[in-house]
Formats: sequence, structure tokens, C-alpha cells
Amino acid sequence: MDVFRTMNRLTGMILVLSTVVHGCGYTTNRGFRETNSNNDRIRTIAVEVFESKEFRRGIELQLTESLKKRINSDTQYRLAKKSYADTILTGEVLEVRQSTIGRDFRTVRPRETAATLLVSFQWKDLRNGEILMERPNFVQTVDYTRLLGEDFYHAMQRETDRMAERIVEAMESQDW
Repeated sequence: MDVFRTMNRLTGMILVLSTVVHGCGYTTNRGFRETNSNNDRIRTIAVEVFESKEFRRGIELQLTESLKKRINSDTQYRLAKKSYADTILTGEVLEVRQSTIGRDFRTVRPRETAATLLVSFQWKDLRNGEILMERPNFVQTVDYTRLLGEDFYHAMQRETDRMAERIVEAMESQDW
């Protein structure tokens, strides 16, 4: 009996030690662009407040704030003022749409609604003027249900968070 307990403890310790020694496979370098075409290292990024042609104000501010938080937490870049930054991210909210997906049969009121955000953005190296990435029409849609108490404001918050996540994912992609 004692032999089995000792063997189980020894096996457990080996598993724990192998996990500690080999790690869990997590890496911090997720494939973000590290240099420009001149092999100058990219360390800092300035994010300007997105412009907007929309009647609904504040969405561009929400998106810019979400983008700064996402860059700060998910990339190796440091946020900096434009005068000190290696690169700059600029953009514009082109359109915000709301559309009904489904209606309640009895009341004919919208049951589920979709909010769509259309933006354009550009990531540019300030040192040599090289455009690292440009997306003229970048779309994100979020569904929300009014019957559950969700409204357009909350949908837009989710929408801007998801759009910021997708922009950072685009910066990570290999098709610069």
C-alpha cells in the first residue's frame, strides 16, 4: 500500500515539475510588427481621437479609449504622445447603423436589433512616412435584445470594445 502511495506522489511531483520546467507554451510575442521597412524598431504608438461624420457623438471617443486600453494590454507597444511616438494610429467613424433583426409577433415591436459600426483607420510610421496598415472600410456588428433590457448605448459599448479588439488583431496579422 505504501509503495503505491509513494509511486502516486512521485508521479504527481514529476508532472508538476515538468509543467514548471517546460511552461505552458504561452509567449508574449504574438506576431506584431516590430520594424518598419528600414528595420527601425517600432516601440511606441500614438492613438489620435477618431474623427466622426456621425450624428451620434461620443462613439468616436468610446472607440479611441477602447483602442488605447486594448493596445496597452495586448501589444508590446507603449502609448506615447504624437511628438514622441514612432507610429500613429488615426481613424474615422464613417457610419453607425441600427437595424431590426426580428419582431415580436403580437406587438410587432423589435425583439432583436443589430448595431453596425463602420470605420476606416490608418497605422503610419512617423519617422519615414511609411503606411504600415490601412483599412478603408472596417465593419463590426453586434446584436442586442431590447426585451432583455439591452439598449443602443450598451450595444455601442460592446461594439467599440469588439472593434478595438479587431483593429489590434489586424495590426497583428501578417498582411501589412
